[in-house]
Amino acid sequence: MRLLFLGDVVGRPGRSAVTRLLPGLRQAWALDCVIINGENAAGGFGLTEAICDDLLGAGADVVTLGNHSFDQREALVFIERQPRLLRPVNFPPGTPGRGVTMVETATGARVLVANVMGRLFMDALDDPFAAMERVVGECPLGLGADAIVVDVHAEATSEKQAMGHFLDGRVSIVVGTHTHVPTADARLLPGGTAYQSDAGMCGDYQSILGMQHEEAVRRFVQKTPGARLEPATGEGTITGLAVETDDRTGLAVKVSAVSIGPHLAEIRPAFWEKA
Repeated sequence: MRLLFLGDVVGRPGRSAVTRLLPGLRQAWALDCVIINGENAAGGFGLTEAICDDLLGAGADVVTLGNHSFDQREALVFIERQPRLLRPVNFPPGTPGRGVTMVETATGARVLVANVMGRLFMDALDDPFAAMERVVGECPLGLGADAIVVDVHAEATSEKQAMGHFLDGRVSIVVGTHTHVPTADARLLPGGTAYQSDAGMCGDYQSILGMQHEEAVRRFVQKTPGARLEPATGEGTITGLAVETDDRTGLAVKVSAVSIGPHLAEIRPAFWEKA
């Protein structure tokens, strides 16, 4: 299968870049499944139902979230009726929504997508490693699912890498989100799991993590209350991870970072690009 994961969508520039570019990429790369982290899509904080529908309509099969899952209060309601929208699986019991979903591709393949949140320098949620052990135990790769994609929404690179090695050989992809800066470590782990510490963001990279830089800089310089952070307004870039899996094992055989748009070097998966 051909799987594409895109990093956190930040504000209008990120949304515009996704809706503009994804339909063409889905067709040109013959993608089987697309997962997008959308937790910063609504003005940089959370996700609305209308925006979620726009991302799904542009070609996403699943939208994942993170620590901003419920910044938009309407998410507490509409997440219950949208099975393709995930909040971290290790939120406390009783939290609205779900942390895992199964989608079926056009060819009938089963893709399990899980969203989990780290605990280092983040809100103290349930143990992410125990949560993912339950997920893969209940739906093993090759038996319950033909591919498994895990979005690890975490601050610490060490925690993301630990999750990658913890799940190596048992899932197709472990990809980090949350820090909005694409890392240069996209690779295959020894057991056959595709890994990247952070997929980056879909947003305006002439910014500070997708937000207008003036107020962010002022907060570091003055350390006093000020204006609300607002998304930058320039043209958006999409970044993420492209992975091709083995139909027999569900493990990854090809992996590449993806970066399309201004301000960053362009990266496209050579194994999907036509000569």
